[in-house]
Amino acid sequence: MARKKNQSKRSDVRGDGGVPVGTPAFPLRAGAVDVGSNAIRMQAVEFTTPGEFAVLDYQRVPVRLGHDAFLSGRLTQAAMDAAIQALQSFARRFKDLGVEHYRAVATSAVRESRNGPEFVERAYRESGIELRTISGSEEARLVHLAVRRRLELGSEQWVLADLGGGSVEVSLVDTRGVLWSESHTMGSVRLLEELSGSGEEPGRFRRLLTEYISTLRIPTAAQHQKPAGFVATGGTIETAARLAGCEPDPDGVSQIPLDRLRALIDTLAIMSYRQRIEKFNLREDHADVILPAAMVFERLAVLSGQETVIVPHVGIKDGTLLDLVDELATRSDHCDRIEQEVMIHAVTLGRRYMFDESHARHVARLARALFDQLRRAELVPETDLNLLLTAALLHDIGSYISYKRHHKHSHYLIANSELANLTPREMQVVATVARYHRKTEPSLRHPEFESLSEAERAQVLRVASVLRIADSLDREHLQKVRDVRMSLEENGEILLEFFGDGDLLIERWAVQRKMDLFRQAFHRRVRIQTDKDAYVQP
Repeated sequence: MARKKNQSKRSDVRGDGGVPVGTPAFPLRAGAVDVGSNAIRMQAVEFTTPGEFAVLDYQRVPVRLGHDAFLSGRLTQAAMDAAIQALQSFARRFKDLGVEHYRAVATSAVRESRNGPEFVERAYRESGIELRTISGSEEARLVHLAVRRRLELGSEQWVLADLGGGSVEVSLVDTRGVLWSESHTMGSVRLLEELSGSGEEPGRFRRLLTEYISTLRIPTAAQHQKPAGFVATGGTIETAARLAGCEPDPDGVSQIPLDRLRALIDTLAIMSYRQRIEKFNLREDHADVILPAAMVFERLAVLSGQETVIVPHVGIKDGTLLDLVDELATRSDHCDRIEQEVMIHAVTLGRRYMFDESHARHVARLARALFDQLRRAELVPETDLNLLLTAALLHDIGSYISYKRHHKHSHYLIANSELANLTPREMQVVATVARYHRKTEPSLRHPEFESLSEAERAQVLRVASVLRIADSLDREHLQKVRDVRMSLEENGEILLEFFGDGDLLIERWAVQRKMDLFRQAFHRRVRIQTDKDAYVQP
């Protein structure tokens, strides 16, 4: 196994919800907060370069937000109170250390709970820390960032599994990025709470676990071509490595032979919770979840055809830090990379549903051209771009179910999917934009639109109005329109021009039919002109 030598172990950035203007000076102090289902972690570091840093402080607070949440669908008051207290402590510590830039993310327990948004609002109000609730796909992306700094992945494909309290993200990766990812609701806390109360018969819990996790799967590509290795991340696999006697090497990487992991599982399965604490000196919040976690990793290693589990001792917090510092240091390049990743993942999802890729890419290109010109006129915020591109690529995937009402089918498929770089709330916005790419305009009578916040509704109006125009310009799926221009004239009107092959009569007619939403969103009159007007107008 190739790995990187003498690599520092973590990185960070700022927590005011945005990225400050200008290039930061190094050394740079930064921090990350990972609000997981089993614990909340904080790490503060000092970067000497975007890729080199030293750890200033690391704290882990065993707040089990996932307790009862996976069964009841709500975070308990006690768990939220404890989490807020931890976040307040982290905020004070950041201030003491002079950490100006940080980012805080929340995963499955907050993501899946009905009162998760309430908790996020309260966290910001009482601690000043702004939490970003991220998808399973985004978890996989962040973990991959950390892993590829620790391991030399090369051009080969690897199976990567990150296990938290609520979910396990299984991905196929190489050095470029995440090629495939799927989130399974088989986190260690969830498995414990769903299965442990099923009876007192010795060995019953283990047998139930075996049956339950048998449904786990790895990417199809990894089934046909053996991956280069199986990489496992998360606090429980790091604990398992220690219990199996597999300490990290000088590069910070542990390797657990599969037979040792199985022997550990056998030992844990016959021990009580208290015995595990006393014999292995385990933390209380690890003693109960270590068995289901170890069994999940063993199953995935077998599916991957591997005899060794590689543990790089990095996680979401590390990837978050690296991502943030990259964003601060190279903002424009970072935004370009994020945009490329968003499009790659959207295209991958589209292919699952056999979408018209040529049409989707053309609509995305036209939408991007319209957006760039609206952005120069300061009529749209930069934050709309990735949502627009994603919706443009995926707006027609509902045709996989049926062309009739395919806009509504697209909404369902997108709303129930995950994409890296987009939060669950952003996916809801994208889904709603796709729902309105044709037919009726947004209305509070529609549950999918009414459920959005006021700011999200305004975003849907802007983005959907641009998408409707771009889609109309390729109504026939023939890519006849080569170029489109949108400019703000002195009288306040917007001039829409497009150029291409043929008479473009259908395209002009289609745009005129769908222009009302754009006028509503931007409160401006629109004049349409094509390079064929001299011929089609009397």
